[in-house]
Amino acid sequence: MTKIKDLKRLKSLVPRELSGVEYFSSSDISRLDCSDFILIPGFCDVHVHFREPGFSYKETIKSGSLAAARGGYTQVCAMPNVNPVPDSPEHLRAQLDIIGRDAVVGVLPYGAITKGEKGEELSDMEAMSGSAVAFSDDGRGVQSEDMMRAAMKKAASLNKIIAAHCEVNELLKGGYIHDGVYCAEHNHRGICSESEYAQIERDIRLARETGCAYHVCHISAKESVDIIRRAKAEGVNVSCETAPHYLVLDENDLQEDGRFKMNPPLRSREDRLALIEGIKDGTIDMIATDHAPHSAEEKARGLEKSAFGITGLETAFPVLYTKLAKAGIIPLERLIELLVINPRRRFGIPFCNDFSIWDLSCEYAINPVEFLSKGKSTPFEGTSVFGRNILTVREGKVVYSYE
Repeated sequence: MTKIKDLKRLKSLVPRELSGVEYFSSSDISRLDCSDFILIPGFCDVHVHFREPGFSYKETIKSGSLAAARGGYTQVCAMPNVNPVPDSPEHLRAQLDIIGRDAVVGVLPYGAITKGEKGEELSDMEAMSGSAVAFSDDGRGVQSEDMMRAAMKKAASLNKIIAAHCEVNELLKGGYIHDGVYCAEHNHRGICSESEYAQIERDIRLARETGCAYHVCHISAKESVDIIRRAKAEGVNVSCETAPHYLVLDENDLQEDGRFKMNPPLRSREDRLALIEGIKDGTIDMIATDHAPHSAEEKARGLEKSAFGITGLETAFPVLYTKLAKAGIIPLERLIELLVINPRRRFGIPFCNDFSIWDLSCEYAINPVEFLSKGKSTPFEGTSVFGRNILTVREGKVVYSYE
């Protein structure tokens, strides 16, 4: 059990901006016996899907931000595959208005790279740059090299990050799980790893050419880790993220259930181990959930026909703490860097006096019925984990309290 007094060890890793946190300023906090808990600065997730405007039956800003607070997240970045797509100040304003009204944690929206995320014409990046945390066409890879080059040049001029969902459409061939052993044995159609890493190779070449700050979303393949590692050694301005499910699950864990379907897919054991090495050696900068809720009906169609995406905000820290930190694979301090410090530093997100308090001795089975997210589909359903969030505080206000 890590006691609250051990926070001194963790604070040595936290930037100076957090050193003045008034940890027990709230009356709710002061009533806790904090000797039995650990306090952690608020997590930051640079990759979530809150589905609003346009798809509120899947998730809303309100439900998504409540889920974030329950998971200990106090700052998240919302991807642009909503309706209208935030490809202009007017369309971005539709999302910002909802955020201002309903969000219980900090929600920073992405602007789209291209109009309608169609990959054919650049969005009004300059006009959105003051409000968009970065630019992405997440959910789709930008297929045209010329279009991505133009986007990177514009982003570099605006001092903004291009965050890329890397996927070569012509290599997908109707696949929906990893093109590996499980795929062959169960007569499914596979997604090859090259569909991911080939576009990363292209984009890194363009980032080197343009000087753009480039971020790779949700890497899943061992080749992607190697390519990014080499690019960093060469001085390319590149960062990357992976997600909890790619670090603790692989194709050997697949079941004939839509809760195991996500994009990119769960890949081989070798890929998973390569991602862990990338976490250990600093190639992978951060862990993002790619929280992607859908309705129960959309996830009830099996591996082939279910929608891509799973929920992740409410399970991320307990899963990562249990499977990586408590298991001795990485230190808890490294996990804090990946969830708190590195995403904020890379994306220029201010450090605030936000935090959550966790009981790391509490063991329980993950139950999606308890989720505050509208999305209940998770491959971690029934998984036994340690770490219960007791309280989340955002800007001095309690935004989640365990009852």
